[in-house]
Amino acid sequence: MATDEDSADLGIFGIIAWHEEGRWNAAELDEPDDIGEIIERLKSQNTNGGAIALISVEDEFFVVARSLGQHQQLMVSDITYALEYDLVADIVDILDLPFPEESDDSQPGGDIDLLTDLGMNAMELEALASDSELYPDEQILAIAARLGFGELAESLIEDVDGD
Repeated sequence: MATDEDSADLGIFGIIAWHEEGRWNAAELDEPDDIGEIIERLKSQNTNGGAIALISVEDEFFVVARSLGQHQQLMVSDITYALEYDLVADIVDILDLPFPEESDDSQPGGDIDLLTDLGMNAMELEALASDSELYPDEQILAIAARLGFGELAESLIEDVDGD
């Protein structure tokens, strides 16, 4: 199991955000490479709007996870990373998706529409996931900005970069 220091060394960073009393709150995720811990943390944020996790992994891909009551949703910007990363393989397993093959093309996978009710539809999320000009940390910042907590997310990333 990776520690926070190991995660930072690997370029893995995660944010949890929740909407409460009319405003967004956000914090850094302690174990952004463990989907079980991410889901537990999301479920522990017991708010009306649920909670969202945004995870950036190296220069490779991002993950969005959401908990709304007992309902969990997950998506990954490139499902083919299940061949290289346990985090994505675990998501494929949880969602009962077909495991990708070496020859498969890069594509998002999972619940691509998980942010629709918050104002970011599946088409926008899929376009962002396939934008090869952006790094995953830039992609999760774009998601955060679109949802209304971009400044909070940016300050959390800056705090980590400044350490």
